[in-house]
Amino acid sequence: MRLQESGEMYLESILVLSLQGKSVRSIDVSEYMGYSKPSVSRAIGLLKSGGYVTVDEDGFLHLTESGRETAEKTYERHRVLSDLLVRLGVSPETASNDACKIEHALSDETFEAIKRHVALYGGEKSE
Repeated sequence: MRLQESGEMYLESILVLSLQGKSVRSIDVSEYMGYSKPSVSRAIGLLKSGGYVTVDEDGFLHLTESGRETAEKTYERHRVLSDLLVRLGVSPETASNDACKIEHALSDETFEAIKRHVALYGGEKSE
């Protein structure tokens, strides 16, 4: 099942929140993304039925292997593109917003070329 951009955004948000050391619930995703609780609930239901997330008995969200893979791919794209745009002189806030729009539209081939270029010429930041 190919996710739409919104599904990738939800998975990325769950990953980012979990990387902050939080146990993530739908309400946390709602607050983080600025979406209504019913919208997030519907999206989580779709991601759950697609095999991207599970919800435990306490209501905590967990990424499945395929959910984590998709979230990490999206998050990597966001970080690399944001960094590149900042290096080009774009403000961090605008760079992040623009990276969010671009990250879903790029082919894997183009993104890999951007990563190679940044590594060779941009001195990609190490983590």
